[in-house]
Amino acid sequence: MRRFALFAIAVLAALLAAPAYSDEATQVLDVTEREIGTASPGTILRMWPQVGGAVGNAKAYRILYRSTGLKGEPIAVSGAIFIPLGPAPHGHRDVIAWAHPTTGVVDRCAPTILPDLAGTVAGLEEMMRRGYVVVATDYQGLGVKGMHPYLIGTSEARSVLDSVRAARQVPDARAGNRFAVWGHSQGGHAALFTGEQAASYAPELKLVGVAAAAPATNLVELFRADNGTLGGDTLTAMALLSWATTYNIPYDTVLAHGARRTYQEVASSCIQTIAELINIAQIAQPLESRFLKSDPTKIEPWRGIMIENSTGRSPAGAPVFIAQGTADETVRPQITRQYAEALCRQGTSVELKYLDGVSHSYAGYDAALSAIEWMSDRFRGIPAPSSCKH
Repeated sequence: MRRFALFAIAVLAALLAAPAYSDEATQVLDVTEREIGTASPGTILRMWPQVGGAVGNAKAYRILYRSTGLKGEPIAVSGAIFIPLGPAPHGHRDVIAWAHPTTGVVDRCAPTILPDLAGTVAGLEEMMRRGYVVVATDYQGLGVKGMHPYLIGTSEARSVLDSVRAARQVPDARAGNRFAVWGHSQGGHAALFTGEQAASYAPELKLVGVAAAAPATNLVELFRADNGTLGGDTLTAMALLSWATTYNIPYDTVLAHGARRTYQEVASSCIQTIAELINIAQIAQPLESRFLKSDPTKIEPWRGIMIENSTGRSPAGAPVFIAQGTADETVRPQITRQYAEALCRQGTSVELKYLDGVSHSYAGYDAALSAIEWMSDRFRGIPAPSSCKH
């Protein structure tokens, strides 16, 4: 019960002002397979005013754009774009792509469904003040029909990169081809994979830097470290449901007898609003005692999926900024440090900033100003600082 109480307190603190969903935003999006199939990656298929609008110094739209699935198939992905008020400096604006933390793996868990989406984007008001266009993907399978490929790096990167392409199509955005990517938790994982795949998938775009707060990196170590905690078991349940659906593989090899009903209920939940967070903290309690019969970090195909989707298997693609809370019990500081050291050995410029006493939920918000300042320096062409020891 103590663990449940601590988890409930943590999730309450994470989103104190999170509102309920908008019913109209959950309606099926009226786009045909033919329309998606004939569009090029990044094409905007639909655009509406974003529910809840933007911060005071900006305007916001919800967008549906064409991206590419894991098998190379054309897909539709939803997201949002935030545009500063006033004229664009020098006739164009640089772009920051925001990659959000875990919200769930089923379609109704899209951040753009929230009436207060703007309040969930770490540092948005400051990014608007500095004149950047901010584009925020929902990722594949969130906001549109289907299953979200959770922590599948290629899927995340394509969703992010095509969102930047889409931003360039909005006339009043006046977005240029230079961009930085900024993400927290799962979004940090997405940001790092975006850096690794930007040059090959979207060579017309110029990536100036990758900023990540408490990023998921070595998935085997992260899942192993979180095993047996209520939060860790919840994220594992979501991952197993997503991967089983995405790759058409059974999860009976790891799921304990009698746990299926609770597992499916937890894995299909969203974790964005206060009500959802309290609900999942309650329904997930049985997972602590009877969730897994085998360790997915040790058996295939689960271990292979984790290894394949761990960051650092390819060059970073740009200088990297990483913020890590020292009190983080979801993404452990030593795992992040090891990843940063591996990037240093690759020759990447890495700035690793520790946030003293900061937990996982707050890392993105607490690091936002530092990350924005770091990205601004990259846009200005200032050489990236490095924490690497040579």
